[in-house]
Formats: sequence, structure tokens, C-alpha cells
Amino acid sequence: MTVRILQNPWRLLLAINVVVLVGVFIHKIQLPPYVPYIHLLVDYHFGFIKRALIGAAVALFTAKVPVWLVFALGGATWLVTLGLYAKLFQKTFGFTARTLPLFVFTAGSPFFLKNFMHTLGHFDIYGCALAIVLLLMPAGSLLFVATAALFSIVLVLIHHIHLLMYVPTIIAIVAIRHYLTYGSSRSNVAFGAVALLIVSALFFAAQFLGTMPIPEADFVAYLKSRMADPSRTDLLQFAYIWYQPLAKEVADTWGRLPHNILGVPVFVLLIWLHTPLWRYLARLIGALVSEMHKRLVIAALIGISLAYLVMFAMVFDYSRWISNWAVCMFLILHAVKMLPAKQEAALIPTEDRKTNIFGVILTLIPRVGIIRPF
Repeated sequence: MTVRILQNPWRLLLAINVVVLVGVFIHKIQLPPYVPYIHLLVDYHFGFIKRALIGAAVALFTAKVPVWLVFALGGATWLVTLGLYAKLFQKTFGFTARTLPLFVFTAGSPFFLKNFMHTLGHFDIYGCALAIVLLLMPAGSLLFVATAALFSIVLVLIHHIHLLMYVPTIIAIVAIRHYLTYGSSRSNVAFGAVALLIVSALFFAAQFLGTMPIPEADFVAYLKSRMADPSRTDLLQFAYIWYQPLAKEVADTWGRLPHNILGVPVFVLLIWLHTPLWRYLARLIGALVSEMHKRLVIAALIGISLAYLVMFAMVFDYSRWISNWAVCMFLILHAVKMLPAKQEAALIPTEDRKTNIFGVILTLIPRVGIIRPF
């Protein structure tokens, strides 16, 4: 019995992942939600500013924001994302004994749902959820391109860094599911180009014109007026980020670089532990019918990675960025599987000893972190 479990541990690993997720959630709700909470307080009361869409949406329903709303809203978003990904996996691969290792390497990865649980209340997960919706919805008309543009606009209004974090993946999904699958015409290419220009213009407006227009003391006073418990002034210590110029963010990132760069070997190790998954992605790309599709998919993977490299140079939340990069790779894997293939790519083996060991290690890692590994 024990030998059989060790040879094919995937059902057990799935159950262990659930236990780990519960543990991460219990740990998370005991931590003060510094950055997530203040984002629920900031809205468009003083005009157009960056990072204010979620707070503006919350303001439509309540004048006073309790701290527990961070975990309620973040938890609901996490559950929706879990449901969406389960639906996507079912659509793309189906849930069988043969596909279970693939599900453990993606959904059970410390880069993915476990790290989203650790960063509960942060904005990263919204990009992932909307990208999954695009992978689920029909892609044959310009409505798909328009929806992708709308999702990108929403993400930039939530936080402008999404232009580097999830908008490139959304562009890749649109290119793969719409333009490569249904063809390119002058009209749909022009529509996509205009949509990209609008999203880019919004990013620059948020980055350079979205600074809070009043003194910081007045801003903090307004935030206190929206707090259910104004005595929790410790939760307002990050108000300065609505005043900080890009040059200061880049300077802070490079100032922390000598210390934060020490985490890179850990990131490399975590990526290496996903080797069975990367090999499967390579087999999927290699099995594509069209050589042009292969080249464009590889170009998309490089483009997404370059966007994250730029983000690494600008903002120092390295553990979050590398985790979201991996999630983008997981999502592109699903998009590639939807392209025409000349043959079925071999799945991750269910009874390979080295693969099983990698699966066990990844299952036991509870999350990657926010800035530095773990």
C-alpha cells in the first residue's frame, strides 16, 4: 500500500495542498494588512489618481471600511480564481488520473494559489482571474478583443503596474486565441492596435498624472474618515506611495538590490523544480502544426518575461513578481494547448520517481513570499 502511494502519490499530494492552503490562510489572517487595507480606502474623491479603482468600488457600498473586508474581499476573489482555474483545467485537459500530475504542478505550485493566499488582498490575483476568463470565453469575434481591452483598462486602474504584470499575458492570449486561430484582417488588427494604444495611454496617465493632488496630511485625514476604526493609524503608513515618483521607486529598488538579489538562487531552484511542467510546455509547442505558431508562441513567452525583467528593475517585490511570471507561463500553457497540433504531447508521467519527488517538494512549500523568498 505504501509503495503504491509513493509510486503514484498525486491524489495524496492534492489533499496535502488543501491542508497547506488552510494553514497559509490561518497564518495570513493574523497579519496586519498594511498595503491591501489602504487600497480599500483610496478612491476618486480628489479626482483621477492611480491605484484607486478597488477603493472606489468599495465606496459605492460602504462609507466606513472595516479591516476584515480585506480578507473577505480577498478571500472571495481567491475562491473565484480557484473556481475559474478548475473550470479552465477541466476544459483544456480534463480531470483524469493521467492529468492529475499536471494539475498538482500548476494549481499546487507555491507560485500560484498558495502564494495568492499569502498575498491575500493584493491586486495581483485580479490579473490572473481576468486572464483565465479570456481563456474560457469564445474568441471568434472582435467582442473578445474588446473584452480583453476592457479587462486591461480595469487592471491598469486597479494598479498601473499591471501593464507589465498581466497585460502582456492578456495580449498573448488574444494573439493566440483570436489572431492565430481565426486569422488577421485589416479591421481586427486595427481594432487591436487602437485598443493597445488606449491601454498604454491610460498607463502613462496613471503613472505620471495620477499623483494625489493634495498635501499628504490632508490625504491621511481623509483616509481616517473612511476607516471603521480610525485609531488604527499603523495601517496608513504606506500613504506615501500615492506621492512617490517613479524615479524614487526605481532608486529604492536599486538601493535594495544587493540584499534582494540574494534570493535569486532560490527562485532559480523553485523554477527548476517545475522542470516536468516546462518540458511539457516545450512538447506542446513542438507539437504545433504551424511553424509560425511555434515562433509566435516563443516570442510571446520572451515578451512576457522581458516585461517582468523591466518590473524587476522598477519595483522590489521580487517574490511576487517571479510568482506571477510563473502563473503567466501556466496560463500560456493552456492557450498553447488550444492551438492546432499535429500530435498529442505526452503528459507529465504519473509514476516517474524524479517527477514524484519534485511534486512532493513543491506541495510542501507553502508559498514564495512578497519581497524575499519565504
